[in-house]
Amino acid sequence: MPNAIAPAFKRPVEVHDPALLKPLLDSIISHFIHHFPNTLLDWVTQHGSPLNLVWPHAFQVNAMALQAVLKQFGVRHAIFYGAKANKSQSLLGAAASAGIGIDVSSIHELDAALRAGTPPERLCATGPAKTTAFHRALVREGSLVCVDSAEELEHLKAVVESLPAPVKARVLLRYRPQGCPSSRFGMGANELLLSLRRLTDLREIFHFEGFHFHLGGYDFETRAQAFRELSGFVDTAREMSLAPEMIDIGGGLPMRYIEPQSYASFLQNANQPSHYHNQKVPRSYYPYGSYLTACQWLEMFLEAPHSPGQSIANYLKRQNITLALEPGRSLVDQAAISVFRVTRTKQLERDKIVIFVEGSSFSACETWFSSEYLVDPILISTQASGHAPMQAYIAGHSCLDDDIITHRLIPFSTTPQPGDLLIYANTAGYQMDLLENEFHRHPLPRRLTVTCCTEGHYAFSPDY
Repeated sequence: MPNAIAPAFKRPVEVHDPALLKPLLDSIISHFIHHFPNTLLDWVTQHGSPLNLVWPHAFQVNAMALQAVLKQFGVRHAIFYGAKANKSQSLLGAAASAGIGIDVSSIHELDAALRAGTPPERLCATGPAKTTAFHRALVREGSLVCVDSAEELEHLKAVVESLPAPVKARVLLRYRPQGCPSSRFGMGANELLLSLRRLTDLREIFHFEGFHFHLGGYDFETRAQAFRELSGFVDTAREMSLAPEMIDIGGGLPMRYIEPQSYASFLQNANQPSHYHNQKVPRSYYPYGSYLTACQWLEMFLEAPHSPGQSIANYLKRQNITLALEPGRSLVDQAAISVFRVTRTKQLERDKIVIFVEGSSFSACETWFSSEYLVDPILISTQASGHAPMQAYIAGHSCLDDDIITHRLIPFSTTPQPGDLLIYANTAGYQMDLLENEFHRHPLPRRLTVTCCTEGHYAFSPDY
């Protein structure tokens, strides 16, 4: 059952927002951080550091915004939340409450989605390495299976034939767009055509529903081009007396962590080797200051030309095709914050300073991918001001020299002290739990689901 906590005795704490890469914050989360920092301190004392706070209301807001765009354009649509973005069960529940489906990549994600209340027919499995048990469960539940290869199609056929009761597998065929010929995912044009022909011979086993593709990056035009390529196979399938009714364009909708102007200014003026303790500027970053939001991206995709005089939206409507999406990160925009407690600040040689926190880079994973999380943390100071401004990089509590949460030298308006908190905003998308583990036998970070009840009172419950 949720626990309700009102603000405890107010210690003299201060909240210091970053000046350089200031995170965009949901209004409810911002109010909580800035008006009830003592509650945060109490929760970290009770549940440990790092502590992940999940806010399902933000998921609902994001889902409704995408649904509104699709309804505005009048296209049939299906949204599948990419559950791999976060392990939170409450976010799966938020997806079920929003009436959207879930993209599951393992039998374990399938089980979790069903526990959250998602109808099995709203589940879609797009991963390329599905096991026999996973295939069997998907077919048994009547979920949608995205077939990655001719080999998977034959494997799925054998699974269906092994089941005791007559049943059909619902399938999409995954296409490998011309722009990524070296990808190991999906089928090229020739293999896709052969699989369509195979499906014409297996109508008693498969219910063919359409096509799927997925691309890396965040450019809507690459999706539009792949969509145009794939729509030719819609005509081919219909000529074979198949009835495709869906094109799934995968995920990769962008989200905005900080204001675009601040991000552009940082990249131009404050992103030199001297701004990193290891003197190395990463080669690539997520576009934290994206000039497009997820909704703007979706609008531009739907408005993109499909053929002369016809937009993609018009094509979908005229052909009676459902557009499917698999957003992950963009659906969990603003849905979590991660709180680290400072253990000490240490002066190193050559005027370097490192801040050690309770927690590791396994719970803030960008440095493991040779990149950086270009969102500065909010500091909750538990001691009176008076310490000088400084800059430091941030390290975890393990014995690994590579356990670095940020190599970048973060500017602080006052020196963090033991017991202070560093709050990383917007960590729900692949940040807070992608690599978490129990190294040094530290327990896994706790995850709490938080809702705002009345002014100054917040309900929380464990999020398993």
